[in-house]
Amino acid sequence: MDVEALAALAAVRSQGGVTRAAAVLHVSPSAVSQRLAALARAAGTPLTEREGRRLRLTAAGEALADAAVDVAAALERARAAAAGALASPTGVVHVSAFASGGELLLPGLLTRLAGRPGVEVRCSDEDVALDAFAPLTDRLDVVVAHRPEGVPAWTARPAEVLTTPLLREPLDVAVPLDHPLADREAVTPADVVGEPWVGVREGFPVAAVLHAVAGADGPPRVTHRVNDFHVVLALVAAGHGLSLLPRYTCGHHPGVRLVPLRGVRAGRLVEALVRADKAERPLVRLVLDELVALAAEVRAAHEG
Repeated sequence: MDVEALAALAAVRSQGGVTRAAAVLHVSPSAVSQRLAALARAAGTPLTEREGRRLRLTAAGEALADAAVDVAAALERARAAAAGALASPTGVVHVSAFASGGELLLPGLLTRLAGRPGVEVRCSDEDVALDAFAPLTDRLDVVVAHRPEGVPAWTARPAEVLTTPLLREPLDVAVPLDHPLADREAVTPADVVGEPWVGVREGFPVAAVLHAVAGADGPPRVTHRVNDFHVVLALVAAGHGLSLLPRYTCGHHPGVRLVPLRGVRAGRLVEALVRADKAERPLVRLVLDELVALAAEVRAAHEG
């Protein structure tokens, strides 16, 4: 069986279709379709089927896609051994992070790796909805993602996308300095019933936590939806609503106080996602180790 055809099958599954798979593989959709057809002939059974306008994998296709993950990982181990990179890895690693996570971690990561000869980290920001983080691992080496506490892991196939915990960042209620709650040591959901909120767009991680704060009192009264936390801070400081904001990233605005929230699990889990085959690369493992060490320093600095 052709390795490129196996990769195409795995990409169709992770990306949800031929067109998106073609984009991450940097080939045309027709090339992906041809590879799938050749693979089905080699397997002697259909690997995909139409479900309305959607293409989905058959049971045989699912099994072969699982095997494709193992094949890709084995190839990466072989490449690392052949290149002698296990001792002193060199090369380029593409790292992405959601916006506030990038602000929190990417500068320190680049600083920590600046003295490593032959190691280059290229960063980008990818602020996407919760279910879109795992598919990013097809085109990026390390994806720094965040999810609310209590929300299931990133993928139903943990052997395909590996998760490295980095830190838990508390989410506090952001209030303007002249708000009646600004002098409180902590607030509960009952204290903020009926307040107007500046929230993020639905589907993004912090939105789920805001719904949990409202609880039995009904949905929160969201008057503005803004994903840029710098803009959110400016709106809160000007008195245009409360917000839920991450403590480490947003705790230093002169016009806003972050008040801890009690009575609900208000925190986000920051984690690094890596596709299983890419995790075999020594340089990727080096970046993951540095991210874990950096996250521990960040947590200690803010909580200490």
